[in-house]
Amino acid sequence: MISTAVLGYPRIGPNRELKKALERFWSGELDEKALRDAAAKIRAAHWKLMTAAGMDFIPSGDFSLYDHVLDTACAVGAVPDRYKAFPGELASYFAMARGSQADGRDVPAMEMTKWFDTNYHYIVPEIGPGTRFALSSTKAVDHLEEAAALGVKTRPVLLGPVSFLALAKATDKSGDPLSRLDALLPVYDEQLAALAGAGAEWVQVDEPLMVTDLSSAARSAFARAYARLAKAPAKIMLTTYFGDLGDNLELALSLPVAGLHVDLVRGTRQAAEILRRKPTRLAFSLGLIDGRNIWAADLEAAVSTARPFLEAFGADRVIVAPSCSLLHCPEDLSGETSLDREIASWMAFSRQKLDELSAIAKALDGDVGGSLAQLNESARVRQDRKSSTRIHSAEVQKRMAALTPAMARRASPYAERRKAQSAAIKLPPFPTTTIGSFPQTQEVRAARAERRSGAITEAQYEKFLEQQIEKTVRKQEALGLDVLVHGEFERNDMVEYFGEMLSGFTFTRNGWVQSYGSRCVKPPVIFGDVARPRPMTVRWSTYAQSLTSKPMKGMLTGPVTILAWSFVRDDQPRSETCRQIALAIRDEVTDLEAAGIRMIQIDEPALREGLPLRRADRAEYLDWAVESFRIAASGVKDATQIHTHMCYSEFNDIVPSIAAMDADVISVESARSRMELLGAFRDFRYPNEIGPGVYDIHSPRVPSAAEMHELLEKALTVLSPEQLWVNPDCGLKTRQWKETEPSLAAMVKAAQDLRKEHEKKAGREPAAARGR
Repeated sequence: MISTAVLGYPRIGPNRELKKALERFWSGELDEKALRDAAAKIRAAHWKLMTAAGMDFIPSGDFSLYDHVLDTACAVGAVPDRYKAFPGELASYFAMARGSQADGRDVPAMEMTKWFDTNYHYIVPEIGPGTRFALSSTKAVDHLEEAAALGVKTRPVLLGPVSFLALAKATDKSGDPLSRLDALLPVYDEQLAALAGAGAEWVQVDEPLMVTDLSSAARSAFARAYARLAKAPAKIMLTTYFGDLGDNLELALSLPVAGLHVDLVRGTRQAAEILRRKPTRLAFSLGLIDGRNIWAADLEAAVSTARPFLEAFGADRVIVAPSCSLLHCPEDLSGETSLDREIASWMAFSRQKLDELSAIAKALDGDVGGSLAQLNESARVRQDRKSSTRIHSAEVQKRMAALTPAMARRASPYAERRKAQSAAIKLPPFPTTTIGSFPQTQEVRAARAERRSGAITEAQYEKFLEQQIEKTVRKQEALGLDVLVHGEFERNDMVEYFGEMLSGFTFTRNGWVQSYGSRCVKPPVIFGDVARPRPMTVRWSTYAQSLTSKPMKGMLTGPVTILAWSFVRDDQPRSETCRQIALAIRDEVTDLEAAGIRMIQIDEPALREGLPLRRADRAEYLDWAVESFRIAASGVKDATQIHTHMCYSEFNDIVPSIAAMDADVISVESARSRMELLGAFRDFRYPNEIGPGVYDIHSPRVPSAAEMHELLEKALTVLSPEQLWVNPDCGLKTRQWKETEPSLAAMVKAAQDLRKEHEKKAGREPAAARGR
């Protein structure tokens, strides 16, 4: 019989139970036992669900209270000294994730960045000469035994040692975390032995690094690590995903592990090469179902892909699985009762993907009766989707055909635009601003819910929004910010909000996906051609501008980010869909300018996230991604200032492309790294203006003015004073006003102090008497 496997399952619960429990715990409403009980209830429900669906290999240990990379760091003893004094395991754990100012301590959070090319964020481990690895957590064994007590046999999941070290940062500049592999491996030996002793026959060891361009040191590390770990009493399923092994396939096949998982959704080319080599000892886990998108699988194609493996290796060496963990998919489509029925029939969430796996396995086993209905339905759905008149728009196709290179260029180079903008928008040196959103309080969320339920009218809701905008404008004026925003209270999400007003999108009610910790997003679904029927933000930006004489930024989400943070149609190239979105955003940009908005921010936090994992594939992506941004931004006059924002990514290898976007001002996350990210901009000599984030908005911690002043001084070792803006790392939607106001007050003070210092050095009159 062909076996089925799940590599990981969503953690947050069907109704975001984990999110709610975490936030109640952080606010003091829940104690530690109640939080752990809530987590255990979610795990138990998922194990029972996968058992009922007939899955043979069910994961344990993939569940996390915040992040699985952080869990691994804690498990192997890689806890920085500054977090060790916290009372209790969870206090230390959440201080690492979120920072803390409790009990007289003032500790920032650890760095956070994107998990490969996904929108999931992980906590970056810190490895230095003083790191003493030791098995420091029983979580993996605890979850294995917890499932066993419920009658469920599981396959524990570990993040592999090589990927863990490669994802970490060295605390000493000359260090390389991979150089600590030999010190780390005994901890994995001990962990694998403990799992085998607790009843684990197989252990899934995730090494997603293997689908990237490996250095010779990384190749050597893999060979050394698995020569040792393969001697463990439990069998290792080495698990790769997010792409094709490519030139690392030979290395993967040579490792003395018992099994290898390969992603055959994103890495289709490797199937033929594996079959050609026909290794004699490995079991193969075939990633046939897309773990990162919500479209129903082509079951017939999946069976066709798997059948040669069955013929080559036999049923006992073939396992049917998703391409990767289902962490990146919503939980269950069955609750989407308000979703359009035709479009819903084209989809499969995590729960439905289990049924797809079962159908593929049955078809491969020759169980025609058990799988025929599902295979026939799969074929019908794909044909219906292909022929649906709802997917294609003649108007959109006509506009796409009319695109010209000139539409992706500003009228004048940046140096000329800067003069025009300085004349039109008077700003002091080191101007202060925010990234866009302000706290979405319970009052804001309640009003949105009342509008959705019909408890208040649209007119009442808009009046409420106007009141929130006015309060926020007055707060910003009182704080002394130089460039204001309207606060985005009308927006549930920076992508979903726009998708709701664009054609070609549809939306789920409970299609939540974890982004980090308790933060969940509900990606829109792009099913067809995209266009903008009417203005989306002009109403709110112009109202906010009418309240103040200070410049007001119009706030938009860019085409690449709307694409990356949606579930995207898979029937045409992503580049084509991105250009369609770019034209829609271009219409909004020109309407904002016509309405008198002179600063427009087009956020692209996902630009780096979408970068292919292989260097050879990157140029093509960057060409169309940058072009899409420029199409969106280039319809305005020189005096209109275009901003963009990027966060939680490594920029070193794409700074030339960021420069090619030709935004007048870019703001970037840099507080958690203490301005380390700016090194890339210095080396490239970035020509335009930059606002490096001076405080971490993903932490409730309130930084001091002195701390932010120090970061600004560090920024000035890379940037000229004329380039430097002052802003937080990201939007303030997830924070509370009690944290936001003192943080911004300190930020403004830091900027003002810096102005005074530079004016004194230059012997000039005060900045307030001059234009920028």
